[in-house]
Amino acid sequence: MVKIAFAASDAQIAQSALARLLARYPSVPMEEADVIVALGGDGFMLQTLHGTMHLDTPVYGMNCGTIGFLMNEFREDDLVERLAEAEEEVINPLSMVACSEDGSERRALAINEVSLLRAGPQAAKLRVSIDGKIRMEELVCDGVLVSTPAGSTAYNYSARGPILPIGSDVLALTAMAAFRPRRWRGALLPSTAKVRFDVLEASKRPVMADADSRHAGNVLWVEIASEPKVRHRILFDPGHGLEERLLREQFV
Repeated sequence: MVKIAFAASDAQIAQSALARLLARYPSVPMEEADVIVALGGDGFMLQTLHGTMHLDTPVYGMNCGTIGFLMNEFREDDLVERLAEAEEEVINPLSMVACSEDGSERRALAINEVSLLRAGPQAAKLRVSIDGKIRMEELVCDGVLVSTPAGSTAYNYSARGPILPIGSDVLALTAMAAFRPRRWRGALLPSTAKVRFDVLEASKRPVMADADSRHAGNVLWVEIASEPKVRHRILFDPGHGLEERLLREQFV
């Protein structure tokens, strides 16, 4: 019998679903589980993945939220059978190192994307380097992000960035409201690329950085790279994995 640990967001719909599932299926602590079932939306799924990455336990999400791109359809019936038939996707996060004006460094991992956003009335002014080589002396924009394939349908897609197939070994660098160069949309980078943004005129044009809602304010520079040593295992119902969802999203 598969050992299941349940986790649910604070939303009433998720808590209600948790109560019904606990009445039907035995639960164990996460440290003893073969699989973790997360109830909520994509935000809670990211929270669960971050919080359990030290366990290397697969996470099966059921949607009790708004979008649920990383989630499966919620059903109370046949949960054990669904878990047995589920297909696994393994994704690697991005690592972020952000240096603030006070000299402190903020380190965080991001499953979806690392973004830099202007924190004042004026557009951000950034210098962009890839693998130690300056590729753009000056990018003036509202913001810029680096996205994983798993996160490419989230903030990246809303910013008109490309959808990346899972397993493509590519990252998306996408600008938001680029002013100079005019309408510059971004670039595709190999997953091994090390990206650095230096903030120009930082006191006049303050910038904040965000890695899956982990913030760093008034940054001077940010470095981003894939972290292959960390892996997140996500389970999907057959025919509804990330590869299929990425394809389907492009033909809506």
